[in-house]
Amino acid sequence: MKSKNWLRDSLYRFHLVAGLCDGILTALTLGAARLFDVAAPMSFDLAWRVATAGGVSGLFMFIVANYAHLRSQLIEAERQLNITTHGRLATTQLGRAVLQEAVLGGGISGVCSFLGAVYPLVVGALCPQHAWVAIAAALATLGVLGVCLARSVHGNIVGWPLTLVLGGACLTFVGLQLRIT
Repeated sequence: MKSKNWLRDSLYRFHLVAGLCDGILTALTLGAARLFDVAAPMSFDLAWRVATAGGVSGLFMFIVANYAHLRSQLIEAERQLNITTHGRLATTQLGRAVLQEAVLGGGISGVCSFLGAVYPLVVGALCPQHAWVAIAAALATLGVLGVCLARSVHGNIVGWPLTLVLGGACLTFVGLQLRIT
């Protein structure tokens, strides 16, 4: 696949969207208590650490999930081709391509997860007296992402962003209750 067309591929779009949503929601959950804590506000160091943790866990999770999904497709192909020896296709060039695809997709998701998490937390570190700015930035980003998704999948232009924003608000509330950082 040519590098200039990778965003047109729905699988890569999936990794981009999943990573961004994962990062933003991770930041809202893990950082909400610190964003609203005037005595110990969000710092750049903490923003970096939370985003790094989100990005690394997203990278690992998406590589494993994508690899398992792609390997299951190889198993289905073996079944359809009546190959009686299991795992035969995984030892071919297809198996190596599946692994490369999983690592690339996981890398995209991991980087997007880091970026999605670091953005609202850095905004919070820049505006320590106004936590609502960081929360609003994260929720607005989810809303814009929802509009883009609705357009790309011909979905409800109100429903998609509203669902993402409400999900972000709920996870902010959960983060405030858990007080993780």
